[in-house]
Amino acid sequence: MANFEAVTFGGSGLDRAAELRGDESALRAALTDPSSRCIAFWREKPLVSGEDAKQLVRLPMNHAVSEYSIERPLFLGRDEEGFVFAHNLETWEPEAQDLPGSDFVDLTLQHFPGLPGDHQFEELRAIMTRLNPRDAELAATARSLFAWHRTHGFCAKCGHQSVITQAGWQRDCPACGAKHFPRTDPVVIMLITHGNQVLVGRSPGWPEGMYSLLAGFLEPGETPEAAVRREVYEEAGIRVGDVSYLGSQPWAFPSSLMLGFEGEALGTDISIDPVEIEEAIWVSREAMMDVFAGTHPTIKRPRNGAIAHFILKNWLEDCLD
Repeated sequence: MANFEAVTFGGSGLDRAAELRGDESALRAALTDPSSRCIAFWREKPLVSGEDAKQLVRLPMNHAVSEYSIERPLFLGRDEEGFVFAHNLETWEPEAQDLPGSDFVDLTLQHFPGLPGDHQFEELRAIMTRLNPRDAELAATARSLFAWHRTHGFCAKCGHQSVITQAGWQRDCPACGAKHFPRTDPVVIMLITHGNQVLVGRSPGWPEGMYSLLAGFLEPGETPEAAVRREVYEEAGIRVGDVSYLGSQPWAFPSSLMLGFEGEALGTDISIDPVEIEEAIWVSREAMMDVFAGTHPTIKRPRNGAIAHFILKNWLEDCLD
């Protein structure tokens, strides 16, 4: 049986200490506690150290990075060493040669002055499988919260600028009193099989050879099982029969909850919607084994760390049930 809590971002049992978010005196004490540490982000990239294995850099609360944050740091929780906060360096500008390019995954590195040479801001997608579970959970949580604050600065009810409250876990409107909470978008992602074959597809703009399981957002008033059937039919023209739940993965790009399902296709004739996807194909189990071995002539191995990789790997190993 596949253990979905072992998937990247699957959780580490972090004590989020939600009872402290509205306690200003407790938060002030935590901000000045000598054992408290902050992690830092720049343009949604965490500050990490290390070569093969990566770890979040935990800085003292009074470190110079705080000068570049226009808001109080987010409160992420409490671990074995103390309270953990997160700074977003909105106003810091690195040297021009360090600025990101336009690649599918940003592989540029940024170095904050005064920190050791191996302390750099790196794209979370590129290093997510090299973080331990605790650092992965902290990074995903902070990245999602920062992305939400960046796009939800105004009240959706009256349009007035809102303010951050609850240590970063809420925004309140001073004009109409509305309260707004971090958004998480549910997404179904599905292993659709027909006999010995699995259905995969690719979106426009993906790197050549990159395919993945079909996926789509859950709509209001819809069950996840219905969303699986609807999305597969909309994207590939395939009708799906039985559907069953597998497991989930928080996905901080920008802030989704991936809900994994498996379903049985009632046919194999593909008719894609070019607005939705660029291509959909059936791949045999044997061919998918070649994909994972890196020997398939046209299909690249799914990105390690994503739930699609986890589901396909366990399907090949007959470990889903």
